[in-house]
Amino acid sequence: MTEDPRAHEQRPEHQVRIGQGPRNRRELMVKALWIGVWLVFLGSPIDDLTSGRHTTGATVAGALGLTAFVVTYLSLVFRNIGRTFTPRVVVSMVAVLAVLALLLSCTLGPAWLGLYIYLSVACGATLPVRAAYWAIPGTTVVMYLVGRYWGEKPDDSLLLVVLIGFAMVGVGQLVRTTVELRKARATVAQLAANEERLRLARDLHDLLGHSLSLITLKSELAGRMLPGHPDKAAQQVADIEQVSRQALVDVREAVTGYRRPRLAAELAGAQVALTAAGVSAEVPAEPGLDGVPEESEAALAWALREAITNVVRHSGADKCLVQLTHRQTLDGAMLELSVEDDGSGGSGSGPGNGLIGLTERLEKAGGSLEAGRIRHGFRLVARVPAASEGT
Repeated sequence: MTEDPRAHEQRPEHQVRIGQGPRNRRELMVKALWIGVWLVFLGSPIDDLTSGRHTTGATVAGALGLTAFVVTYLSLVFRNIGRTFTPRVVVSMVAVLAVLALLLSCTLGPAWLGLYIYLSVACGATLPVRAAYWAIPGTTVVMYLVGRYWGEKPDDSLLLVVLIGFAMVGVGQLVRTTVELRKARATVAQLAANEERLRLARDLHDLLGHSLSLITLKSELAGRMLPGHPDKAAQQVADIEQVSRQALVDVREAVTGYRRPRLAAELAGAQVALTAAGVSAEVPAEPGLDGVPEESEAALAWALREAITNVVRHSGADKCLVQLTHRQTLDGAMLELSVEDDGSGGSGSGPGNGLIGLTERLEKAGGSLEAGRIRHGFRLVARVPAASEGT
Protein backbone atom coordinates (compact mmCIF):
# COMPACT_ATOMS: atom_id res chain seq x y z
CA MET A 1 0.00 0.00 0.00
CA THR A 2 2.07 2.90 -1.29
CA GLU A 3 1.28 6.48 -2.00
CA ASP A 4 0.59 7.34 -5.64
CA PRO A 5 -0.73 10.77 -6.63
CA ARG A 6 -2.10 9.39 -9.87
CA ALA A 7 -4.62 7.35 -7.94
CA HIS A 8 -7.02 10.28 -7.85
CA GLU A 9 -7.20 10.19 -11.66
CA GLN A 10 -7.71 6.45 -12.07
CA ARG A 11 -10.77 4.31 -11.86
CA PRO A 12 -10.99 0.69 -10.76
CA GLU A 13 -10.54 -1.73 -13.62
CA HIS A 14 -13.77 -3.54 -12.82
CA GLN A 15 -15.95 -0.52 -13.61
CA VAL A 16 -17.18 0.36 -17.10
CA ARG A 17 -17.11 4.06 -17.91
CA ILE A 18 -20.15 5.88 -19.28
CA GLY A 19 -19.77 7.94 -22.40
CA GLN A 20 -16.33 6.64 -23.36
CA GLY A 21 -15.09 3.89 -25.60
CA PRO A 22 -13.90 0.57 -24.10
CA ARG A 23 -10.37 0.60 -22.66
CA ASN A 24 -9.80 -3.15 -22.81
CA ARG A 25 -11.25 -6.41 -24.09
CA ARG A 26 -13.42 -6.90 -21.01
CA GLU A 27 -15.16 -3.54 -21.41
CA LEU A 28 -15.57 -4.25 -25.11
CA MET A 29 -17.31 -7.55 -24.30
CA VAL A 30 -19.55 -5.93 -21.67
CA LYS A 31 -20.68 -3.17 -24.02
CA ALA A 32 -21.06 -5.60 -26.91
CA LEU A 33 -23.27 -7.81 -24.74
CA TRP A 34 -25.33 -4.82 -23.62
CA ILE A 35 -25.94 -3.78 -27.23
CA GLY A 36 -26.19 -7.29 -28.67
CA VAL A 37 -28.88 -8.48 -26.26
CA TRP A 38 -31.34 -6.16 -28.00
CA LEU A 39 -30.83 -8.02 -31.28
CA VAL A 40 -33.47 -10.46 -29.99
CA PHE A 41 -36.05 -8.59 -32.09
CA LEU A 42 -34.30 -9.90 -35.21
CA GLY A 43 -35.74 -13.33 -34.49
CA SER A 44 -38.85 -12.72 -36.60
CA PRO A 45 -36.99 -11.52 -39.75
CA ILE A 46 -34.53 -14.42 -39.51
CA ASP A 47 -37.38 -16.91 -39.03
CA ASP A 48 -39.15 -15.39 -42.02
CA LEU A 49 -36.03 -15.79 -44.20
CA THR A 50 -35.56 -19.44 -43.23
CA SER A 51 -39.23 -20.39 -43.53
CA GLY A 52 -39.09 -20.94 -47.31
CA ARG A 53 -42.02 -18.60 -47.96
CA HIS A 54 -39.97 -16.45 -50.34
CA THR A 55 -38.25 -17.09 -53.61
CA THR A 56 -34.49 -17.64 -53.68
CA GLY A 57 -33.87 -14.14 -55.02
CA ALA A 58 -36.09 -12.56 -52.37
CA THR A 59 -34.38 -14.58 -49.63
CA VAL A 60 -30.90 -13.57 -50.79
CA ALA A 61 -31.96 -9.93 -51.14
CA GLY A 62 -33.56 -10.02 -47.69
CA ALA A 63 -30.46 -11.55 -46.13
CA LEU A 64 -28.22 -8.92 -47.70
CA GLY A 65 -30.57 -6.11 -46.65
CA LEU A 66 -30.77 -7.46 -43.08
CA THR A 67 -26.97 -7.76 -42.91
CA ALA A 68 -26.54 -4.20 -44.13
CA PHE A 69 -29.12 -3.00 -41.59
CA VAL A 70 -27.46 -4.77 -38.65
CA VAL A 71 -23.94 -3.63 -39.63
CA THR A 72 -25.08 -0.01 -39.99
CA TYR A 73 -26.98 -0.14 -36.72
CA LEU A 74 -24.12 -1.66 -34.72
CA SER A 75 -21.57 0.69 -36.27
CA LEU A 76 -23.69 3.69 -35.38
CA VAL A 77 -24.48 2.62 -31.80
CA PHE A 78 -20.99 1.29 -30.99
CA ARG A 79 -19.28 4.42 -32.33
CA ASN A 80 -21.71 6.61 -30.39
CA ILE A 81 -20.38 5.27 -27.04
CA GLY A 82 -16.86 6.41 -27.90
CA ARG A 83 -15.70 8.76 -30.64
CA THR A 84 -18.92 9.81 -32.32
CA PHE A 85 -19.43 10.31 -36.03
CA THR A 86 -19.93 13.77 -37.44
CA PRO A 87 -23.58 14.96 -37.46
CA ARG A 88 -23.75 14.57 -41.24
CA VAL A 89 -22.58 10.95 -41.06
CA VAL A 90 -25.01 10.18 -38.22
CA VAL A 91 -27.96 11.56 -40.19
CA SER A 92 -26.86 9.64 -43.29
CA MET A 93 -26.62 6.35 -41.37
CA VAL A 94 -30.01 6.88 -39.73
CA ALA A 95 -31.45 7.56 -43.21
CA VAL A 96 -29.92 4.30 -44.46
CA LEU A 97 -31.57 2.44 -41.58
CA ALA A 98 -34.91 4.08 -42.35
CA VAL A 99 -34.75 3.19 -46.06
CA LEU A 100 -33.73 -0.42 -45.38
CA ALA A 101 -36.46 -0.85 -42.75
CA LEU A 102 -39.08 0.54 -45.14
CA LEU A 103 -37.96 -1.56 -48.13
CA LEU A 104 -37.64 -4.81 -46.21
CA SER A 105 -40.92 -4.45 -44.31
CA CYS A 106 -42.89 -3.39 -47.40
CA THR A 107 -41.56 -6.18 -49.63
CA LEU A 108 -41.09 -9.15 -47.30
CA GLY A 109 -43.99 -8.89 -44.89
CA PRO A 110 -45.05 -7.88 -41.36
CA ALA A 111 -42.40 -10.10 -39.74
CA TRP A 112 -39.93 -7.32 -40.53
CA LEU A 113 -41.73 -4.62 -38.54
CA GLY A 114 -39.29 -5.20 -35.66
CA LEU A 115 -36.67 -3.27 -37.62
CA TYR A 116 -38.46 -0.06 -36.67
CA ILE A 117 -37.55 -0.72 -33.04
CA TYR A 118 -33.87 -0.51 -33.94
CA LEU A 119 -34.54 2.57 -36.04
CA SER A 120 -36.19 4.20 -33.02
CA VAL A 121 -33.23 3.25 -30.80
CA ALA A 122 -30.78 4.74 -33.32
CA CYS A 123 -32.81 7.96 -33.54
CA GLY A 124 -33.03 8.35 -29.77
CA ALA A 125 -29.38 7.52 -29.07
CA THR A 126 -27.62 9.45 -31.84
CA LEU A 127 -29.79 12.32 -33.08
CA PRO A 128 -30.01 15.71 -31.32
CA VAL A 129 -32.85 15.85 -28.81
CA ARG A 130 -35.02 18.16 -30.90
CA ALA A 131 -34.61 15.98 -34.00
CA ALA A 132 -35.26 12.79 -32.02
CA TYR A 133 -38.57 14.21 -30.73
CA TRP A 134 -39.77 14.26 -34.34
CA ALA A 135 -37.99 11.18 -35.66
CA ILE A 136 -39.31 8.72 -33.04
CA PRO A 137 -43.04 9.54 -33.55
CA GLY A 138 -42.38 9.55 -37.32
CA THR A 139 -40.89 6.05 -37.07
CA THR A 140 -43.94 4.92 -35.10
CA VAL A 141 -46.35 6.31 -37.71
CA VAL A 142 -44.48 4.63 -40.58
CA MET A 143 -44.50 1.33 -38.70
CA TYR A 144 -48.24 1.65 -38.12
CA LEU A 145 -48.93 2.41 -41.80
CA VAL A 146 -46.81 -0.52 -43.00
CA GLY A 147 -48.56 -2.80 -40.51
CA ARG A 148 -51.97 -1.65 -41.79
CA TYR A 149 -50.73 -2.27 -45.33
CA TRP A 150 -50.21 -5.93 -44.42
CA GLY A 151 -53.44 -6.07 -42.42
CA GLU A 152 -51.69 -6.08 -39.05
CA LYS A 153 -52.39 -4.00 -35.93
CA PRO A 154 -49.00 -3.78 -34.16
CA ASP A 155 -50.35 -1.97 -31.11
CA ASP A 156 -47.86 -3.45 -28.60
CA SER A 157 -44.94 -2.89 -30.95
CA LEU A 158 -45.98 0.72 -31.49
CA LEU A 159 -45.84 1.37 -27.75
CA LEU A 160 -42.46 -0.33 -27.55
CA VAL A 161 -41.08 1.80 -30.39
CA VAL A 162 -42.16 5.01 -28.64
CA LEU A 163 -41.01 4.01 -25.16
CA ILE A 164 -37.63 2.59 -26.12
CA GLY A 165 -36.94 5.49 -28.45
CA PHE A 166 -37.53 8.16 -25.82
CA ALA A 167 -35.70 6.04 -23.22
CA MET A 168 -32.65 6.15 -25.49
CA VAL A 169 -33.04 9.93 -25.70
CA GLY A 170 -32.55 9.99 -21.93
CA VAL A 171 -29.58 7.62 -22.15
CA GLY A 172 -28.03 9.77 -24.86
CA GLN A 173 -28.47 12.87 -22.70
CA LEU A 174 -26.84 11.05 -19.78
CA VAL A 175 -23.86 10.09 -21.93
CA ARG A 176 -23.45 13.61 -23.30
CA THR A 177 -23.73 15.11 -19.82
CA THR A 178 -21.13 12.69 -18.48
CA VAL A 179 -18.73 13.58 -21.29
CA GLU A 180 -19.26 17.30 -20.64
CA LEU A 181 -18.64 16.80 -16.91
CA ARG A 182 -15.37 15.01 -17.64
CA LYS A 183 -14.28 17.86 -19.88
CA ALA A 184 -15.34 20.42 -17.28
CA ARG A 185 -13.43 18.59 -14.55
CA ALA A 186 -10.29 18.53 -16.70
CA THR A 187 -10.71 22.25 -17.42
CA VAL A 188 -11.14 23.08 -13.72
CA ALA A 189 -8.02 21.07 -12.87
CA GLN A 190 -6.04 22.89 -15.55
CA LEU A 191 -7.29 26.29 -14.37
CA ALA A 192 -6.41 25.40 -10.78
CA ALA A 193 -2.89 24.40 -11.85
CA ASN A 194 -2.49 27.63 -13.81
CA GLU A 195 -3.71 29.69 -10.86
CA GLU A 196 -1.26 27.90 -8.56
CA ARG A 197 1.61 28.69 -10.94
CA LEU A 198 0.58 32.35 -11.04
CA ARG A 199 0.36 32.49 -7.25
CA LEU A 200 3.81 30.93 -6.94
CA ALA A 201 5.19 33.45 -9.44
CA ARG A 202 3.63 36.37 -7.52
CA ASP A 203 4.92 35.12 -4.17
CA LEU A 204 8.45 34.55 -5.45
CA HIS A 205 8.44 38.00 -7.02
CA ASP A 206 7.30 39.56 -3.77
CA LEU A 207 9.83 37.56 -1.76
CA LEU A 208 12.87 37.95 -3.98
CA GLY A 209 12.25 41.17 -5.90
CA HIS A 210 13.15 43.51 -3.07
CA SER A 211 15.98 41.31 -1.74
CA LEU A 212 17.66 40.87 -5.12
CA SER A 213 17.32 44.59 -5.89
CA LEU A 214 18.93 45.42 -2.55
CA ILE A 215 21.73 42.89 -3.14
CA THR A 216 22.41 44.38 -6.58
CA LEU A 217 22.46 47.93 -5.21
CA LYS A 218 24.79 47.09 -2.31
CA SER A 219 27.09 45.10 -4.60
CA GLU A 220 27.50 48.11 -6.89
CA LEU A 221 28.04 50.34 -3.86
CA ALA A 222 30.65 47.97 -2.39
CA GLY A 223 32.46 47.89 -5.73
CA ARG A 224 32.73 51.68 -5.79
CA MET A 225 33.84 51.85 -2.12
CA LEU A 226 36.41 49.08 -2.35
CA PRO A 227 39.41 51.12 -3.65
CA GLY A 228 39.20 54.04 -1.19
CA HIS A 229 37.07 52.75 1.70
CA PRO A 230 37.60 49.00 2.16
CA ASP A 231 36.09 49.04 5.65
CA LYS A 232 32.83 50.52 4.36
CA ALA A 233 32.90 48.08 1.43
CA ALA A 234 33.27 45.23 3.94
CA GLN A 235 30.17 46.51 5.77
CA GLN A 236 28.21 46.50 2.50
CA VAL A 237 29.34 42.91 1.83
CA ALA A 238 28.18 41.93 5.33
CA ASP A 239 24.79 43.52 4.60
CA ILE A 240 24.63 41.58 1.32
CA GLU A 241 25.28 38.34 3.21
CA GLN A 242 22.54 39.14 5.74
CA VAL A 243 19.98 40.02 3.05
CA SER A 244 20.79 36.91 1.02
CA ARG A 245 20.45 34.67 4.08
CA GLN A 246 17.08 36.21 4.92
CA ALA A 247 15.97 35.75 1.30
CA LEU A 248 16.96 32.09 1.50
CA VAL A 249 14.94 31.68 4.71
CA ASP A 250 11.90 33.34 3.08
CA VAL A 251 12.12 31.07 0.04
CA ARG A 252 12.39 27.95 2.19
CA GLU A 253 9.35 29.00 4.22
CA ALA A 254 7.40 29.69 1.04
CA VAL A 255 8.33 26.33 -0.46
CA THR A 256 7.43 24.58 2.80
CA GLY A 257 4.04 26.27 2.73
CA TYR A 258 3.44 25.11 -0.83
CA ARG A 259 4.47 21.56 -0.02
CA ARG A 260 2.35 21.38 3.13
CA PRO A 261 -1.07 19.93 2.25
CA ARG A 262 -4.21 21.57 3.60
CA LEU A 263 -6.91 19.40 5.14
CA ALA A 264 -9.78 21.35 3.56
CA ALA A 265 -8.28 20.88 0.10
CA GLU A 266 -7.64 17.18 0.75
CA LEU A 267 -11.26 16.68 1.89
CA ALA A 268 -12.54 18.27 -1.31
CA GLY A 269 -10.09 16.21 -3.36
CA ALA A 270 -11.17 13.04 -1.54
CA GLN A 271 -14.82 13.67 -2.45
CA VAL A 272 -13.92 14.14 -6.11
CA ALA A 273 -11.58 11.13 -6.22
CA LEU A 274 -14.05 8.75 -4.56
CA THR A 275 -16.94 9.91 -6.73
CA ALA A 276 -14.84 9.55 -9.88
CA ALA A 277 -13.87 6.03 -8.81
CA GLY A 278 -17.52 5.04 -8.42
CA VAL A 279 -17.33 4.85 -4.60
CA SER A 280 -20.29 6.17 -2.63
CA ALA A 281 -18.61 8.77 -0.42
CA GLU A 282 -19.60 10.63 2.75
CA VAL A 283 -17.00 13.34 3.42
CA PRO A 284 -17.31 16.31 5.81
CA ALA A 285 -17.34 19.66 4.04
CA GLU A 286 -15.94 21.85 6.85
CA PRO A 287 -12.90 20.57 8.76
CA GLY A 288 -13.26 22.92 11.76
CA LEU A 289 -9.56 23.60 12.40
CA ASP A 290 -9.69 26.59 14.75
CA GLY A 291 -6.60 26.48 16.95
CA VAL A 292 -5.19 23.33 15.35
CA PRO A 293 -1.42 23.59 14.76
CA GLU A 294 -0.26 23.62 11.16
CA GLU A 295 1.90 20.54 11.75
CA SER A 296 -1.13 18.60 13.01
CA GLU A 297 -3.26 19.72 10.08
CA ALA A 298 -0.55 18.74 7.59
CA ALA A 299 -0.15 15.31 9.21
CA LEU A 300 -3.90 14.65 9.01
CA ALA A 301 -3.95 15.86 5.40
CA TRP A 302 -1.21 13.36 4.52
CA ALA A 303 -3.15 10.64 6.36
CA LEU A 304 -6.32 11.43 4.43
CA ARG A 305 -4.45 11.43 1.12
CA GLU A 306 -2.87 8.04 1.85
CA ALA A 307 -6.18 6.56 3.01
CA ILE A 308 -8.12 7.74 -0.05
CA THR A 309 -5.32 6.52 -2.33
CA ASN A 310 -5.63 3.07 -0.78
CA VAL A 311 -9.41 3.05 -1.05
CA VAL A 312 -9.33 4.01 -4.73
CA ARG A 313 -6.44 1.81 -5.80
CA HIS A 314 -6.51 -1.28 -3.63
CA SER A 315 -9.74 -1.82 -1.70
CA GLY A 316 -12.37 -2.40 -4.39
CA ALA A 317 -14.83 -0.71 -2.03
CA ASP A 318 -18.33 0.50 -2.89
CA LYS A 319 -18.75 2.84 0.10
CA CYS A 320 -16.40 5.06 2.07
CA LEU A 321 -17.09 7.13 5.19
CA VAL A 322 -14.74 9.93 6.26
CA GLN A 323 -15.23 11.44 9.72
CA LEU A 324 -13.36 14.23 11.52
CA THR A 325 -13.93 14.39 15.29
CA HIS A 326 -12.59 16.49 18.17
CA ARG A 327 -11.97 14.33 21.26
CA GLN A 328 -10.81 15.10 24.77
CA THR A 329 -8.37 12.46 26.02
CA LEU A 330 -5.97 12.02 28.95
CA ASP A 331 -3.25 13.38 26.66
CA GLY A 332 -5.28 16.50 25.90
CA ALA A 333 -7.51 17.61 23.04
CA MET A 334 -7.07 15.44 19.97
CA LEU A 335 -8.34 15.72 16.41
CA GLU A 336 -9.27 12.31 15.02
CA LEU A 337 -9.63 11.39 11.35
CA SER A 338 -11.42 8.14 10.53
CA VAL A 339 -11.61 6.65 7.02
CA GLU A 340 -13.72 3.50 6.80
CA ASP A 341 -14.63 1.51 3.68
CA ASP A 342 -16.34 -1.79 2.88
CA GLY A 343 -13.51 -3.10 0.72
CA SER A 344 -10.78 -5.69 1.19
CA GLY A 345 -8.07 -3.30 2.39
CA GLY A 346 -5.63 -4.42 -0.29
CA SER A 347 -3.79 -7.63 -1.01
CA GLY A 348 -0.82 -7.18 1.34
CA SER A 349 -0.56 -9.16 4.58
CA GLY A 350 1.11 -6.31 6.50
CA PRO A 351 1.37 -2.52 6.47
CA GLY A 352 2.86 -1.10 3.28
CA ASN A 353 5.48 1.57 2.92
CA GLY A 354 2.81 4.28 2.73
CA LEU A 355 1.34 3.39 6.13
CA ILE A 356 4.78 3.00 7.72
CA GLY A 357 5.81 6.44 6.52
CA LEU A 358 2.47 7.85 7.59
CA THR A 359 2.90 6.41 11.09
CA GLU A 360 6.29 8.11 11.39
CA ARG A 361 4.85 11.41 10.15
CA LEU A 362 2.00 11.32 12.69
CA GLU A 363 4.29 10.36 15.56
CA LYS A 364 6.53 13.31 14.69
CA ALA A 365 3.49 15.58 15.03
CA GLY A 366 2.63 14.00 18.41
CA GLY A 367 -0.14 11.79 17.02
CA SER A 368 -0.78 8.13 16.32
CA LEU A 369 -2.17 5.84 13.63
CA GLU A 370 -4.41 2.77 13.76
CA ALA A 371 -5.17 0.84 10.57
CA GLY A 372 -6.57 -2.62 9.98
CA ARG A 373 -9.42 -4.77 8.77
CA ILE A 374 -12.77 -4.63 10.48
CA ARG A 375 -15.79 -6.88 10.15
CA HIS A 376 -17.09 -5.35 6.93
CA GLY A 377 -14.06 -3.67 5.44
CA PHE A 378 -11.02 -1.60 6.43
CA ARG A 379 -10.59 1.37 8.75
CA LEU A 380 -7.80 3.90 9.23
CA VAL A 381 -7.81 6.19 12.27
CA ALA A 382 -5.27 9.01 12.61
CA ARG A 383 -5.02 11.22 15.70
CA VAL A 384 -3.08 14.46 16.20
CA PRO A 385 -3.01 17.11 18.95
CA ALA A 386 -5.78 19.66 18.44
CA ALA A 387 -3.86 22.44 20.23
CA SER A 388 -0.27 23.57 20.56
CA GLU A 389 1.64 22.68 23.70
CA GLY A 390 1.16 25.20 26.46
CA THR A 391 -2.19 26.53 25.15
